[in-house]
Amino acid sequence: MPTAAATLHPTATDWGIVAVFALVYLGMFLGGLPRLKLDRSGVALLGAIAVIGLSGLPVEDAARSIDLPTIVLLFAFMLVSAQMRLGGFYAAVTRRVGAMPLPRSGLLAALIFVAGALSAVFSNDIVCLAMTPVVARLCLQRGLNPLPFLIGLACAANIGSAATLIGNPQNMLIGSVLQLPFGGYVRQALPPVLIGLVLLWGWLAFGPGAKAGAGSPHPHLLPEGEGVNAEPAFDAWQTTKGLMVAGALLLIFLFTDWPRDVAALVGAGVLLLSRRLHSAHVIGLVDWPLLILFMGLFVVNHAFETTGLAAQAVVWLGTQGVHLTDPGPLLVAGAVLSNLVSNVPAVMLLLPHLAGSGEQAGVMLALATTFAGNLLLVGSIANLIVADLARRQGIEIDWKRHAVTGIPVTLLTLVVVWGWMRFVA
Repeated sequence: MPTAAATLHPTATDWGIVAVFALVYLGMFLGGLPRLKLDRSGVALLGAIAVIGLSGLPVEDAARSIDLPTIVLLFAFMLVSAQMRLGGFYAAVTRRVGAMPLPRSGLLAALIFVAGALSAVFSNDIVCLAMTPVVARLCLQRGLNPLPFLIGLACAANIGSAATLIGNPQNMLIGSVLQLPFGGYVRQALPPVLIGLVLLWGWLAFGPGAKAGAGSPHPHLLPEGEGVNAEPAFDAWQTTKGLMVAGALLLIFLFTDWPRDVAALVGAGVLLLSRRLHSAHVIGLVDWPLLILFMGLFVVNHAFETTGLAAQAVVWLGTQGVHLTDPGPLLVAGAVLSNLVSNVPAVMLLLPHLAGSGEQAGVMLALATTFAGNLLLVGSIANLIVADLARRQGIEIDWKRHAVTGIPVTLLTLVVVWGWMRFVA
């Protein structure tokens, strides 16, 4: 912990760390640094190296600043999600929904709730990666405007992932650091998530979001199975194996106090024991850059905390009547920071100031930072994945078309979160 003197009189080293911290979070905002071939993960890694060099922080201490249970849990569920994708599960489910004799509004509702449910258990990014080409092809074959369906897929994946502590990386981090009970979190988060999915469906089915794709370029239909993102054929055994492991993990999380990271790692190990899926293929679908981003930011944030400036800023806010542990300021801070630096870095910035603040603060932070990812096209990786894969089939999702749905749905869902956490939960 920094001393009072260090807090009041930062050293030259402290200011160097502050400069690195500011550059790293500028990189989070921009998605990289100007004139350098660096993405967010590269910026975080170089930032960690810089603060270690500046402060003389022993490598062992830097390693201890990384929340290992979060990294292990995230890695394990990446393997589980990879198993499901290689088994063709996501694409098969999407095709099954698409084959149902539903009108446009019914089909939109089914896809939104399927995407939300899958994202609550598996990685929302992988769900979007697997479902986007199938949804695009489905809409074009049925003569439907694909824009509302694709935007709905991205937004539903974000909203649905907030329902559990394993639905997205920031929730895993919040659950690990604040030691939130899995079942208790689900009970508080599920109602606003379900309301959010209904609001999203209503906006896209009947509101201005239904016309989000007006004037879009004429798309071209790729033959099924072509392209770099062609999905594997459905494998009933591999899918069953993955579902059994995922189901067992959910039961363990809900009804036991076993460490979630250890249980998930054992489950991932079971899935790697396969005579059909090569371990290299499964491990190849792990998002290694995201893991590096986490570890780099852990080190950078730890170094910044040692300067005492963050604690001093929080104390100053308290004197102005702004307490981050209160629902209102936490909701605003989480939503704003998530759109400035992305939701994972935002959670990392806010978590140290929520220690001992209770379960509700953790639920509020998880819901606010996740729902806020729908505000802008660049607000979440899931949005960008859908936009990129759609573009490859001639379907353009630019920031304006996304904003027609993203901005109102985000504002409405954040109001739901505020009302639920303030008056009901």
